[in-house]
Amino acid sequence: MLSVNSLRIVGSSRAVLHSSWLTTNRVLVFKAVTCTAYCMSTSLHRKGTWHSNMNFRALRKGRELFYFTNQSAPPRNCCTSQIKLNCWNCKHLLDKRPAFFCVSCKAVQPPVEGTSYFKIMDCDYTFTLDTQKLQKTYLQLQRSLHPDNFSQKSVKEQEYSESQSALVNKAYGTLLKPLSRGLYMLELEGMNIEEGTDSGADSNFLMKLMEINEALDEAQTPEEAIMIGRDIKGKLADLTAHIDAALRKGELQAAKAILVQMKYYANIEEKVKEKLSEFL
Repeated sequence: MLSVNSLRIVGSSRAVLHSSWLTTNRVLVFKAVTCTAYCMSTSLHRKGTWHSNMNFRALRKGRELFYFTNQSAPPRNCCTSQIKLNCWNCKHLLDKRPAFFCVSCKAVQPPVEGTSYFKIMDCDYTFTLDTQKLQKTYLQLQRSLHPDNFSQKSVKEQEYSESQSALVNKAYGTLLKPLSRGLYMLELEGMNIEEGTDSGADSNFLMKLMEINEALDEAQTPEEAIMIGRDIKGKLADLTAHIDAALRKGELQAAKAILVQMKYYANIEEKVKEKLSEFL
């Protein structure tokens, strides 16, 4: 069961949820999230799949948070599918989650900070997600949520559109590349790879990286840099396959170690691009 300490609301300069509301609805939020965790845990005993476990762990850490406009607490034995969310403007029921717009009055809705990026971008919770679908969803959302579309609307809607647009940008940027996607998935599991450390990288691997960097620095022609870049792309492709296999097996420590290697190779890939720009 979730602890009260796991319920965190990520704030911003334009906070969507007000302190007065939180005071009134603290118990309601707690019951809704703990109820969802209970239902998910029951479902996991039946399914037993890696994806379901990942979703449940993220939920267990309080990464799924809902807000409600009704004042009555939900029944003790219920799922969040029974919890009713309402439009802030017309009070119409919001059936879709996350809800970007009210289907009744068309008002843009406030974002719920902490909602999984996978849910925001309507993606399968997997490392090998469909990037074409991701890009298509991103373009559709940004076309409808762009702040320019709400310049004649109320200040509240302008703020909500800015917050939603920024959140979609962050979700898209995180999920688009394998490295940031993998790091985010481990973050949902409570595992972080600190910047500027060589945790998980042995001396032989670091020596190999040093040799690649030296070869790149000494490259005299674009062809030499391109060859190094091609080799790095191949290594990144291999690492991507290994990370996916590790995550599917639930081997999070192995996935973390491979992601550390991917970080180094991704840095070299950026250096290759910089080197090629010098020849222009």
